[in-house]
Amino acid sequence: VQLVESGGGMVQPGGSLRLSCAASGFTFSNYDMSWVRQAPGKGPEWVSGISASSVRTYYGDSVKGRFTITRDNAANTLTLQMNSLKPEDTALYYCARGLYSDLGYWGQGTQVTVSS
Repeated sequence: VQLVESGGGMVQPGGSLRLSCAASGFTFSNYDMSWVRQAPGKGPEWVSGISASSVRTYYGDSVKGRFTITRDNAANTLTLQMNSLKPEDTALYYCARGLYSDLGYWGQGTQVTVSS
């Protein structure tokens, strides 16, 4: 199983970023997927999830209405569109297989920094 995140960077408050995760080594279309983040000095925070067939999407309260999770099962790709970014969104963002606390595999992460 390999999960490789990309798309992180530095952005000003109110800005947008789009994260991507390239999945390989397993049948991507069979698994629910999630994004998880970890801010400096804090524990992991589950951010968003999507069912295997994209029928259902789930969001943490802190990102609801600002982030959108999607997937392309033909391309084995998971994405997270992040709008209206806030300084408290600053964290290392991970792509993970599974939902909520049932996360079997994680990627290496991509850094998102929101600062003026």
